[in-house]
Amino acid sequence: MARTKKGRPVSGWVIVDKPAGIGSTTVVNKVKWAFQAQKAGHAGTLDPDATGVLAVALGEATKTVPYVTDALKCYAFRVTFGASTTTDDAAGTVIESRSERPTDEQIAMALQAFRGQIQQVPPQFSAVKVDGERAYDLAREGEVMDLAPRALWVERLEMIARPDLDHVDLEMVCGKGGYVRSIARDLGQALGCLGHVAWLRREWSGPFSTEDAVTMEEIEALARTEEIDRFLGPLDLGLQDLPHVMATAEGAARMRNGNPGMVLTSGIDWGTTVWASFDGKPVAVGQYQAGELHPTRVFNL
Repeated sequence: MARTKKGRPVSGWVIVDKPAGIGSTTVVNKVKWAFQAQKAGHAGTLDPDATGVLAVALGEATKTVPYVTDALKCYAFRVTFGASTTTDDAAGTVIESRSERPTDEQIAMALQAFRGQIQQVPPQFSAVKVDGERAYDLAREGEVMDLAPRALWVERLEMIARPDLDHVDLEMVCGKGGYVRSIARDLGQALGCLGHVAWLRREWSGPFSTEDAVTMEEIEALARTEEIDRFLGPLDLGLQDLPHVMATAEGAARMRNGNPGMVLTSGIDWGTTVWASFDGKPVAVGQYQAGELHPTRVFNL
């Protein structure tokens, strides 16, 4: 006998303005409990001390997470000059200090090397796996790891303000897998003064913005009530960066069974990843081929 899933079959996106001092997994678990959802996930981890957009997917929306994770993201953050820390942010222990401070012109020049396709070494305290273990677990045990650099696309990195000689406020738009703490660390090294992140806020992630986000206090106030669904956005919010096509009735039925189905469209290239809807509901994501969508993900709505 098949096991019955616990919770409501609720599907959609909840955009949380994550507060500092709480981990992304804890936020997801709290949202899942508040909505009594059967399944939950998120599109991009934020450090515990970071704030801002954490997009939580419930139910069938978890199938769209990869399309949000791959999208561009925007971070506002402050770099503190003069010290490097174990965690590359203010939560860590200071390893080394220096008295040098860069000028605005020196910062502007140094930032040029951090734009476009760059190579970035993750922080020692990160979720990168080393021989099957998380780097942050090994770092807590005092192990220093030689982590391999990873490619990162930086669309934009600009100086927003210079509050004083010890700090600079920056804004970065980047692709998947970026570590803001590594940017602060490497910028400080490039300038010869050392540096770490003082604070960090994710302003937007793909289609999701802080302007549309709700606080944990708002979620907790309506937890496990009918009114909480006012915070639930539609599943297709996670598909906004993909071309949209309309399925025929027969095509939708075929796609829901995992088979290629007919769609109505024009101007879509062969092999393009698209999503299809029918009667106002998402049906599937897949590759477009000669008037049909070949599904890779099917939504049971």
